[in-house]
Amino acid sequence: MAAAATGTAAWGWLLVALPLCGAAFLLIGGKATDKFGPMLATILSWSSFAVGAAILAQLLGLSASERAQHLTLFTWISAGTLNLSAGMLIDQLSITFVLLVTFVGSLIHVYSLGYMEHDVDKRRFFAYLNLFVAAMLTLVLADSYLMLYVGWEGVGLASYLLIGFWNWNPPYASAANKAFIANRVGDFGLGLAIMMMFFTFGRVDFAGVHASAPSAEVTALTVIGLLLLLAACGKSAQFPLQSWLGDAMAGPTPVSALIHAATMVTAGVYLVVRSHAIFDLAPTARLAVTIVGAITLTMGAIIGCAKDDIKKALAASTMSQIGYMMLAAGLGPVGYAFAIFHLVTHGFFKAGMFLGAGSVMHGMNDRVDMRTFGGLGTVMKITWITFMMGWLAILGIPPFAGFWSKDKIIEAAFVGEGWQPWVFGPITLVVAGVTAYYMSRLFFMTFHGERRWSQDDHPHESPATMTVPMIILAVGSGFLGLALAQLGFVDWLNPAVGVGHVEEHHPVVPAHVIMAVTILLVLLGAGLAFLQYARRSVGAPSSSVLAKVARNDFFQDDVNDVALVIPGNAVVRATVLTDEGGVDRALTGMGSAVALASGGLRQLQSGFVRSYALTMLVGIVVLLGAVWVVQ
Repeated sequence: MAAAATGTAAWGWLLVALPLCGAAFLLIGGKATDKFGPMLATILSWSSFAVGAAILAQLLGLSASERAQHLTLFTWISAGTLNLSAGMLIDQLSITFVLLVTFVGSLIHVYSLGYMEHDVDKRRFFAYLNLFVAAMLTLVLADSYLMLYVGWEGVGLASYLLIGFWNWNPPYASAANKAFIANRVGDFGLGLAIMMMFFTFGRVDFAGVHASAPSAEVTALTVIGLLLLLAACGKSAQFPLQSWLGDAMAGPTPVSALIHAATMVTAGVYLVVRSHAIFDLAPTARLAVTIVGAITLTMGAIIGCAKDDIKKALAASTMSQIGYMMLAAGLGPVGYAFAIFHLVTHGFFKAGMFLGAGSVMHGMNDRVDMRTFGGLGTVMKITWITFMMGWLAILGIPPFAGFWSKDKIIEAAFVGEGWQPWVFGPITLVVAGVTAYYMSRLFFMTFHGERRWSQDDHPHESPATMTVPMIILAVGSGFLGLALAQLGFVDWLNPAVGVGHVEEHHPVVPAHVIMAVTILLVLLGAGLAFLQYARRSVGAPSSSVLAKVARNDFFQDDVNDVALVIPGNAVVRATVLTDEGGVDRALTGMGSAVALASGGLRQLQSGFVRSYALTMLVGIVVLLGAVWVVQ
C-alpha cells in the first residue's frame, strides 16, 4: 500500500507541470518565442530531471516498504460507484522511468539545438518535444489505468506531431498517419481492458485492481491480460502491430532517438510490468506476452539484416530489443526486473546510436543509404567512437551495458519447466548472434571499408551541441550496466514489480555455458559482418527470397491490407450501399408520399366559396348516410 507523499515527493507534480507549461507557452506564444523558445524548452526538461533526481534521493533514504509514495492531485471523477482521484504513484518503477525519460529526453533537447538550428519551425518542434516528455511522464506516474490512458493518448498525439513534423512531404505525413492509426488499434485494446476492469473489480486504480485480482476469475483476468497485451503491441511496435515503426523514421532524427530509445516504444513494456498482479494470475495471457516477444525479436533481427537505410536498420533493432524485454516480462517474476534493466541500458545505447546516425546524416547531406557511406570513421572520429560504444553495448560484449542486461534475459529464458525453456532459450541465443551480425554490418558499412562517397560529399564532424550528448550517452553505454549491477538495481526494483524475496532460479542449462555460447555466437556474427563489409567491397543487395521478404518487412503492410484495410473498405462500402439503397430510399419514399398526399389535399384549397359549400354538403350527406345505415 502506497503511503501519502511527503518531502520532495510531494513536489512530484512538477515533473509533468514543467514540460507541459513549456509546451503550452511555446505554442500559445507563437513566433514571439522563436528566439528563446528552444532554450526554454531545454531548461524546463532539465528542471524536470532535477526534480526527479531529488525524489530519487529521498526514496533511497527510505526502507523498501516505504518507497511507494502516493500523491493525490484533485478529485477527478465521482459518478455512481466510481470515485477516482487524479494522482501519482511514485515508486521504484516509476522513478526509474522518470529519470530515464527526463535525462535522455533532455540530452535529445540539447542535441536538437544543433540539429534543428536552421529549421524555421524549430520553436514548434521544441514545443512538441516538451509535450511528448510531459505525456510520457503522465503515463508512468499515473496511479490508475484511466490516468495512464490520458498519458498513453498524449504520447500518441505528440508522436504523431513529431513524426509528421515535416508534413509538407507527403511520405512523412503518411508515416505519421500510419503510426497514429496503428496505435489506435492498441489503444482500443487498452480502453476495453479498462472497461473490463471496472466491470470485474468496480475500480480502475492500480491499488484497487491489483488487490482485487486474486479474487477474480481466471477467465476475466486472461481477457484483461490479452487486451493489455494488444495495447502494448501497438505502443511498443510488437507483432502484429509493428509495421509503423520503420516508417516512423520519416521524422527528424532526434524524434527517432526520443521515440525509439527511452520513451514511447517502452510504454508497452511498462504497462505489462506494472500490471504484474494480473499477469501473475493469468498464465495464458503471460505466455502470450512471451510468444509475442519471441516472434518480434526474431522478426526485427531478420529485418535489420536487410535494411540499407541506417535509421530503418536501427528501428528494426529497436523492435527486436523491445521483443527481448517483452519476452522477459512474459517470464513473470523471474523476468520483470530484467526487462526493466535492459530497457534502461537500451535507452542509453540506442539513443546514442540514433543520435550518431543523425550526426552521419548531418555530415552526408541528409543521406541515409549506408551503401553510399564507408570510411566515415576517419573523418568523424567523435561520432565513430561514440557509435562504437553503443555498438559494443548492444552486442553484449563485456563489460559494456548490454552484457549486464540482455544476457540476464537470455539466462532467464532458460528457466522453467516443460517445453518453454527449450524453445524460448535457444531463440534468445540465436537472435543474439543475428543481432551481432546486422549491427556489425551497419557499423562497418558506415564507418569502415572503402569510401563510397560522391564528389559532392564533404563529411565533417557535428557541432558540440550534437557531439556532447552523444559522448554522455556513450559513457552510459559503456558503464551504466556495470554500475547498476553493482548497485543492486534488480533487487531495488523487485518490490515495485511484485517480487519479494528473490528465490534462486536455476536455468536448464548451466549459466556459464549460456554465457559462453552467447559470446561465441556474438563473435561469430560480428566476425562474419567484418569479413563481408569491412574487408571486402560492398556488393549489390541480396536477391534471395528471405532478403526480399525482410527488406519488405515480411510484407506486413500487405498483410494489414488483406486483413484490415480491404475488409474495412468492404464494410464501409456495404454500409454506404445500405445507407443509400435502403435508409435513404425509405426516407425519400416517405417524403415523396407525404408530398403526394399534401399535393392532393392542396387541391381542396381552391379559394372558391362554392367549392367549400359543396364539400360541406357532401360531408353532411355522408354523415347522414352513415347514421341511417347504423340505425
